[in-house]
Amino acid sequence: MIAGLTPRRKPAMSQPDAIIRIKNLRLRTFIGIKEEEIANRQDVVVNVAIHYPADKARDSEDINDALNYRTITKRIISHLENGRFSLLEKLTQDVLNIACEHHWVTYAEVEIDKLHALRYADSVSMTMSWRR
Repeated sequence: MIAGLTPRRKPAMSQPDAIIRIKNLRLRTFIGIKEEEIANRQDVVVNVAIHYPADKARDSEDINDALNYRTITKRIISHLENGRFSLLEKLTQDVLNIACEHHWVTYAEVEIDKLHALRYADSVSMTMSWRR
């Protein structure tokens, strides 16, 4: 550094969105239309991707400047554990609605696998996305 000069800060640059990924959240819920499915909880696997600009959080390390993925995950868990769903489409849309509730979210994608829904298949999945 040259004497008498103060260092310059880097110019503020727009950063690409940060992506929160909730991977393989394994839950049990009532999902289906057959008598057995209505009476018994089914295994599902939830995957969520949430995009948001994390500019403040990158610099501050303050939780108030970040999306709290624990809060989002708890809302998803509560919704599935306390809900009953006939269709995978409705369940997926509900989780997508939770994922994009916060006004910072610019894009969200949800995939839910219903395990053992078909003979000879590991699962059947539904994917939905939303963009601001």
